[in-house]
Parts: sequence; structure tokens; C-alpha cells
Amino acid sequence: MSYSRFEDALAKAVAERRIAGAVALVTDRDGAVYEHAHGARTAGQDVAMDAGTLFWIASMTKALVSVGALKLVEAGKLTLDEDLARLIPEFADLQVLDGVDADGKPKVRPARSPITLRRLLSHTSGFAYGFTSPDLLAWATATGAADPSSGSRAAHKQPLVFDPGQDYIYGIGIDWAGVVIEAASGQRLDAYLAEHVTGPLGMADTGFKLSPDQAARAASVHVRGPEGVMPIPFGLPPEPEVLPGGGGLYSTAGDYGRFLRMLMGSGPQLLSEATLRELATLQTAPGVGGFKSALPGMSHDYDPYPGMPTGYGLATLITPDPTGDGRRGGSLTWAGLANTYYWADPVDGRGGVLMTQLLPFADPEVLELFKALERDAYGV
Repeated sequence: MSYSRFEDALAKAVAERRIAGAVALVTDRDGAVYEHAHGARTAGQDVAMDAGTLFWIASMTKALVSVGALKLVEAGKLTLDEDLARLIPEFADLQVLDGVDADGKPKVRPARSPITLRRLLSHTSGFAYGFTSPDLLAWATATGAADPSSGSRAAHKQPLVFDPGQDYIYGIGIDWAGVVIEAASGQRLDAYLAEHVTGPLGMADTGFKLSPDQAARAASVHVRGPEGVMPIPFGLPPEPEVLPGGGGLYSTAGDYGRFLRMLMGSGPQLLSEATLRELATLQTAPGVGGFKSALPGMSHDYDPYPGMPTGYGLATLITPDPTGDGRRGGSLTWAGLANTYYWADPVDGRGGVLMTQLLPFADPEVLELFKALERDAYGV
């Protein structure tokens, strides 16, 4: 299988200083069949990208945490549809944004339905991000509320943008799912994932904190400036009250490939076949899954497959139809804020990862690189 189209496009993007570098991996059910690194971990420095490079995978964390929560469902410690207020006191009196008052200030009212694990995992709980909801952004501006990225638990108790179960919006639901995991398991989220998810899969370079060795292998986050891509200061809160289950992990392409093989039903199995089928079943109305960005400096609008009736399952976006770039219908996919992307195709038994470190999200050129990787992987 030739990957020349992808490699040529990646080399061109690096040469033109559109990205600092990237690592790509393609796997089948048995193991990695292709891995390629090109460029530098940090623009302007002579340290090359390689298979050992660590990336902040941001929202690619969500699928791992979701699988961790589903393991607790299988163990009988959680159910998908119970009212989680029994475990999370903050869920007992949640408010919903309800327009503005005569002074233009946001109004709220009590939520009319409960928060459940199914709703958290499928982004139908009503929890949003500021960058996906102008209404929530306006509320945060008006109230001066702390952002959940601060790591404070209090900052996560924000108003919902609709009643739970009534719509879809991409948001902090999986961060709350991490809190639910802690309450149900009695373990801190990092310890739980290490014991039940990343450890069994052999994902030794995946975690919320970087060791000194890992920090030396980590790629910098970049933005584009007048003369090309340039690194920016970046760091997550070192000791957060709430470990960011929605976006706090670091990982490598090789580690994530191990997780994709599990999603495709091979390698060490964390979930039963029945749960894997449920994970890959649409939980939302068809035609949702992307978002309009309320903060263009953080993310572009994201609709990876316009016109396709995509939707969110219990861990990932589901593409019910063939993509036209190789993937079969029923494939699983999602991404991370710094332009990291993956797919898992359980029908064909093929998956792929592309990791860069560039803001804002949904960069059109990186998305084209991801498509080129998929096309070469399938010989399309």
C-alpha cells in the first residue's frame, strides 16, 4: 500500500510552515500497518517528530473515559438511564438557560428532566462549551463565572442550554462522566483509567500528567503567525480538582492505535460484544455531531460530513454511510482540539490516527491531510 499522496502533502505543509509536524498511524485488527512522522516537535527547533512523540489529545480523551464508564455499567455499578443525582449532588438542582430579562441578562429556570449517563456520553445532557454555545458564553460573560478548564468543580456546575434529553450540543458532559466514574468506583479518574482502560491495553504513554521523560518527548502547541507556524505557551492545571475527562490526556499515535483496535473488536477486550454494539449505535437524532463555533480563535465550525446523517453514540461520532474516502458505514470517529483525529472502521477492520498540535481546531489543511491518510489507507 502506497502512502505517497499523504506523505507528499504532509511534507509540503511542513515545508511551507503550515504545520510544525505530524505523526500518522494506520492499524488493522492485528496491529499497526503504517506509521510515519515528519517535521519538528517544536517549530524552529531541531527535534524531529517520531513514533515516541507525545501529544495533548484533548477531546480524543472522551472515548477512553466513555469506555471506562461503560465498564462500570457492565459491572453493575452504574446504569445508562438512572438519575445520577444519587451520586452527584450538583445534578439535583440544575438550571437551564431561558432567554434574557429586560436588562439583557440571561435568565434560568429549573431543569425538567434528570441527568443520566447516556445523556452525558451522547452530549444530550444540555451541558455545553462556551465555544459551542453563544448563550452559555453570554451567561459566563455576564456572571464572570470561572471556566471549567480551570479544573474547579464549582466551575463545572454551569446552566444547561436545554433540558436533558431534548437536543444535542457538544460540551462538558464527559468531564462530568469522569466525576461519575470516581463516585461509582471509589477511585480517582487517572487511577481508574490506568487500572481498567489504558493499563490493560498497554497504553504506557497515555495519562493526565507527563513524566520528565514524556515531557521531553512532547510536541508543542502551535498557532500560525505572519511568518508561519509558531509555538505558544500551553499547559493544563497541574493539580485540578476535576481531572478533565473530556480533554486532559496526553498520548502517542501508537498508544491510540491500541485503543482503536479494541473499538474494532480485536486485541485485549474491555467491553462485551453487546456493549460495543451499543457504543456504536446512534443515541442522537441523525444529522448532528458537529458544531458552529462561538469562538473562532479556538475552533472553526466543524461538520466533517455535510449531508451525511451522522450522530453521536456512547463514545464517538458515528458515520452511518461510507465516507467516500474509504471508510465503511458504521465507522467511529472524533478529534481533539489541537487538530488530532482518528477513525475506527469495525466493518473493514481498519483505523487511523493523525496527530498534530495546532490551534484553532478543524483546520482545513489538517482535515485534508486526514482525508489523504484515509484515502491512501484504503487505496481510494
